[in-house]
Amino acid sequence: MTLRFIGTTSDDGDCPTLYDIEGTDEILVQGERETDPEHLVQLRDVKESETFVRVPRSLLTRYAPRSDAPELQPFSSIAPLFRDFKHTAWRLESRREYASDRNSPKWSRFLAGQDIARDPDNAWRENVRAQTAQGKRFERVRLVDEPLTQGQKFLLASAPSNVAAGEDIRNLSRAQAQGLRLPDYDFWLFDSEILARFAFDDDDTTMGVYVTEDPAEVLAACQARDAAWHHSVRTEEFARRVRSTV
Repeated sequence: MTLRFIGTTSDDGDCPTLYDIEGTDEILVQGERETDPEHLVQLRDVKESETFVRVPRSLLTRYAPRSDAPELQPFSSIAPLFRDFKHTAWRLESRREYASDRNSPKWSRFLAGQDIARDPDNAWRENVRAQTAQGKRFERVRLVDEPLTQGQKFLLASAPSNVAAGEDIRNLSRAQAQGLRLPDYDFWLFDSEILARFAFDDDDTTMGVYVTEDPAEVLAACQARDAAWHHSVRTEEFARRVRSTV
């Protein structure tokens, strides 16, 4: 079963961390093993398979889920949020490739070496223009590998159209993201209040989203956003760096 990083109170790579065990209603707790004999003899109903760890109270206070796990729903269910958000729509893209890109008409053009940087506006970019004209912000950080995967090269090549429409798209190396303990899943965060976490199948196809306003989940996403945004590089600068190494 897949573990999903929830949050940590670790500042220097220490251990206190919570994970959601997807597909279950269980949480995995990572912490220092309890070895104090006086404590161990006071534990009740201990099974041979059980172990015990210590974590700071702040970890549970900050991140322990406070509501039922959200149900998977179609991505189309959050379409109104891209018009109705008040301030910011922020995206973390963590995957190495997306089936939606491979199925795009631009994919074959990209593989053929054609320029896909400047395409006419579509419904997405028209909405971005309309919302950013009101002072709202569309922002995203894309995790990238070294060297870039084919899917990441496609996104970098096609990014100028979205940037021209008003998106602020930035890139962050996966190694840095791991050092920052960023989540390894994709999400949209609207107004620091609503979190839409993606679910993908093994073929990189979007299966739907889990939507929540749970304070612990939203806080973890906000912290990931702040760290990723601080260390990421704007698309134009990142593209120059990539070209300079080719």
